[in-house]
Amino acid sequence: MTGAPSRKPHGRPGSRLARYAELTGPQYFLLAGSFLIPLGSFAVLPFMSVLLHERLGMGLGSVGAVLAVASFVQFSGGVVGAAVAERIGLRRTMLVALIVRTAGFAAFLPGLNRPAAAIAALFLVSCGAALYLPANKAYLINRVGEDQRPLVLSASSSALNAGIALGPIAAAPFILTSSAGLFTAVTALFAAITAGHALLPTEAHEDGPREGEGAEPHHAGAGPPHSDAGPPTLPAPPAPSALPFVITVLSLYVFMFFQHYLAVYVVGRTSTFFYSLVLALYALLLVVTQPLLSDWIAGLSYPRALRVGFAALATGMAALAIGHPAAILAGSLLICLGEVVLFLKNDLEALARSSRSAAVVFGRQRMAAGIGAFASGIAGGEGYALAERSGHANLFWVAVAAQCVLLPPLLIRALSRLRPAAVPSRG
Repeated sequence: MTGAPSRKPHGRPGSRLARYAELTGPQYFLLAGSFLIPLGSFAVLPFMSVLLHERLGMGLGSVGAVLAVASFVQFSGGVVGAAVAERIGLRRTMLVALIVRTAGFAAFLPGLNRPAAAIAALFLVSCGAALYLPANKAYLINRVGEDQRPLVLSASSSALNAGIALGPIAAAPFILTSSAGLFTAVTALFAAITAGHALLPTEAHEDGPREGEGAEPHHAGAGPPHSDAGPPTLPAPPAPSALPFVITVLSLYVFMFFQHYLAVYVVGRTSTFFYSLVLALYALLLVVTQPLLSDWIAGLSYPRALRVGFAALATGMAALAIGHPAAILAGSLLICLGEVVLFLKNDLEALARSSRSAAVVFGRQRMAAGIGAFASGIAGGEGYALAERSGHANLFWVAVAAQCVLLPPLLIRALSRLRPAAVPSRG
């Protein structure tokens, strides 16, 4: 890999707990928010299909279309959120986003009886998320040394996943019996979080080199992944940030097959209790391993991280195809490892390769995730239905595993051909 390849984090004395002690008060507050915001959001959002269909009488086709568009807005709208953050600043963008999101949850109260109000509320919540996430991540790493970024980003991701896991569990007894009370509580939670964000200091301007970095931005005119003993020259993709963007699209594309279709595959073969157990262990592993592995992931070269991540995904998908409960559990945990490696490394690599602000980088990464999830939704429904009609639903996972193996090198080669000039490798 050329230019500025992934660099190993600079060693710091002391234990991991000591490194957490170096975080600032605003960072601790945002990490707490990274748990509370998805806790409140996922107390409501996973049940939207039930609310729209069973309570408000919308057809399933209409419900699916509304949820698909809302999800696409939430992911791809991160580009707009990044542009807003560049114009008005990170703290102000987070405040605007939280005000919009709080208004959205409040609008669900009249939406309990009016479909149009419920749909409008859902889109307000999605727009607020699109505005918030790039600014939030950029604020977290504002003036943070490169060696501390993996720890901060992985801690934020762990907090977010913990909130996602606990939100539906906490809200399940109330969503249909006490909907108004639940939406009121979530609105109050977001109002309190918004007030806390108003007390945050304005971020330091990134008008010079970030702590721990040189004055020049980290460009990597990087070619395809290669081994440490790779050839002396490699073709470079058309832009420094193109490869992490494309790999993020692909990562979400293959991962969302697992996210969307594991339930229908597992429950038909085992039980809802086993499926719940798999989800609980997956969430626990995800929350624990991200901070623990963050330094190791940061120290991997990007080619090696891609090999490890996609190999874990491919092996996990292939294990699901076996269909035995033990294989399903093992496959799910391997997929969790692939998610941990690829999602964090893609963000770190995108930051290292770009001269733009962190908010713009995270906005682009969020858009890439939206494209991948959208493509997976389109391809997965027909693909799983075809496999099920054939009487061999396990072939669906074989096909996904094959894509995990074949698509990364094909996409990287296609990127390299867009800029055929060879550049020296510094591997």
